Amino acid sequence: MTTRRHDTLVCENIVLLGSHAATHRALMAWPHWALKHLYGPVGLMFGKFWTDEEGTDRQGHRIPAPPFSFLTVRCAIRSVDPRFLTDTPDLAHSLSTAVDDGRNVFRGLPYEWKAVKKWASSLLSPQRP
Repeated sequence: MTTRRHDTLVCENIVLLGSHAATHRALMAWPHWALKHLYGPVGLMFGKFWTDEEGTDRQGHRIPAPPFSFLTVRCAIRSVDPRFLTDTPDLAHSLSTAVDDGRNVFRGLPYEWKAVKKWASSLLSPQRP
């Protein structure tokens, strides 16, 4: 349930093993995109990180590269997390107004692979400046 207050930020992770970080980045892109759209409206935040990924925090400090590539999921912090979605304003709004109402986020989705790919390609892509 994502509606209760959490004192500790807890994440669940799906780790990808192997030594091909570039492959991992591409491999995670589509599932990450679909999961954000499916679960954002119920208040779950998904992230993706890959081996050798380089980045900095808000203060400009270097963030160490993760030892493994992984997808992560946690309860959204509605007042903060939409800033991670500035390139996708509709998704940011969906997350900021999310309600965990117990719905089945997969209801109504097709089961055949071609239909799932068509559904995923219909999702709004990030707006690049």
